[in-house]
Amino acid sequence: MKTLKTSIYLRLLSGLLISTGLLATSCDSLFSNDDDDNGSSTAEVIFLVIDEDSIDNGNEPNNFSEEDVNDQLATIGLRQPLKYFQDNVGKTIELYTGEVGDEGWFALKTIPSSWKSTGPTANGLDNYLTPGPKLGAAVPDDDREVLLDKIPDVTPLRATGLKMLEGKTVLAIVYDSDISINYSPLNGNLQGANLGRVAFDVLSIRKRTDGSDSSLPAVSIRIRNVNEVAGLPLGLFSNAPVPSSSSTPFDVTPPASAPAAVIIKSE
Repeated sequence: MKTLKTSIYLRLLSGLLISTGLLATSCDSLFSNDDDDNGSSTAEVIFLVIDEDSIDNGNEPNNFSEEDVNDQLATIGLRQPLKYFQDNVGKTIELYTGEVGDEGWFALKTIPSSWKSTGPTANGLDNYLTPGPKLGAAVPDDDREVLLDKIPDVTPLRATGLKMLEGKTVLAIVYDSDISINYSPLNGNLQGANLGRVAFDVLSIRKRTDGSDSSLPAVSIRIRNVNEVAGLPLGLFSNAPVPSSSSTPFDVTPPASAPAAVIIKSE
């Protein structure tokens, strides 16, 4: 009973402070929780992986140089910011996102338990981002990618999934080649050289009219400072739509509206 009275008193006090202009926040923020009842987190940033079909030297519409995208540095486990993104914080650009069956953006919806048991932390995504042993780090037996194949629920993003990212902040690892996807069951191969990391806000999505019939939308982004974004709570795009095959659904037109991306705490 004492605890209940204290809670009521604090809420009344905070309401009084707000009404008198002495406190520039809301009761909800004062009494918010990091986790809700079903384990969701207040993560602010969505983690993705991006491949050469979206960011690479020579790619339209930006025609990045090799140095812009760290192509001359590409190696397994590279985690430094891409030079163009590092040098153009705050700039708005468009990125193309591949084609149906050859997508350029991918969501990770689960973290393999094997990622949690290797590396310096108990958080599997952190061990991949560091990277940890067998997740891209140089190791004596050169078995550095053994845990990066057949990763469950690596989900290619088509028009609806991209639309769901509007208004969100993204931190992504960029690959120097295609990310290979298998269906039924859905899994992806995350082996291969990396170009590094990028961070950006997703501003808008538009249907492409300058590509092929299977071209996925163009995404307008605002470039963010990778190191600043990396310090924010990071999560997974848990409700990204799951395609049933490499050609179905043929989802190339962004819907007028879409559900908001649900971000769950990474583990």
